[in-house]
Amino acid sequence: MNRSSKKPAAAPTPATPAAEPARPERIAKAMARAGLCSRRDAEKWIEAGRVSVNGKVLVTPAVTVTPADLVEVDGKPLPEREQARLWRYHKPSGLVVSHRDEKDRESVFDKMPEGMPRVISIGRLDINTEGLLLLTNDGELARLLELPATGWVRRYRVRAHGEVEQPALDALKDGLMVEGVQYGPIEAKLDKQQGGNVWLTISLREGKNREVKRICEHLGLKVNRLIRVSFGPFQLGELARGAVDEVSQKVIAEQIRGGGRRRQGHAPKKEGGKPKRPPGKPGGKPAARRDGKEGDRSTGKPGGKRADRRR
Repeated sequence: MNRSSKKPAAAPTPATPAAEPARPERIAKAMARAGLCSRRDAEKWIEAGRVSVNGKVLVTPAVTVTPADLVEVDGKPLPEREQARLWRYHKPSGLVVSHRDEKDRESVFDKMPEGMPRVISIGRLDINTEGLLLLTNDGELARLLELPATGWVRRYRVRAHGEVEQPALDALKDGLMVEGVQYGPIEAKLDKQQGGNVWLTISLREGKNREVKRICEHLGLKVNRLIRVSFGPFQLGELARGAVDEVSQKVIAEQIRGGGRRRQGHAPKKEGGKPKRPPGKPGGKPAARRDGKEGDRSTGKPGGKRADRRR
């Protein structure tokens, strides 16, 4: 063949920059980021022999993995990580907050609406406790919001049998020790006495196991109804019992990823509560929002009362 008839050789494809290799991470963290469970639960699953890496069943959580490794839980590959999402859920009394209950009791996760992805809870509520429960598909987000260092206030409405005076509740502001357990500062207000019961509003930041009930017992009260009405900036508001409401990505960015406002001493806006009257001239027309919008319905009614000022 005539050499001149040959097609010119294709120009070499420019080399693409090599992608930065993924950093190894602890297996429990990888499972949490995939939204399967919390880190703590991941470690328990590993100890139970439910997790394998590249076909080898793990016996310790002290293992690091990369995206190149095949991680399987109960024989199923680890799902790809999705965008972090967050929901408000009005938990009714009588449901446990667990994916696996040794007594086979009905769980909040059995009550999720059709099409809801697999989620985990941010903290837990006792079976008889009702009210606001935050749910997420991201274990790392759950871990972040559960940490006391986040500084978010958990607020409860409490009905308890017995009598108590406000001075006894004021004494809780410096914290207390109950049966060898140290509890941090607690804000408590006596709302009303109703027959043989009192109604209280109790606010705390740690959320230790059965903390509200133990403190009330210390005061000589027996809790017979417990409702969580807020968790940080997120409010139970008018959310119907058993209902689930997704928090918008905008609010997640503002309240969680944009945590700098809190570090700078500014309280975050509460989400899901009743709207607060915008500032304006006394007796005049309320001032309009700068963006002219009514708010994000995905979290209830933004623009509600501001969270308690951080100390």
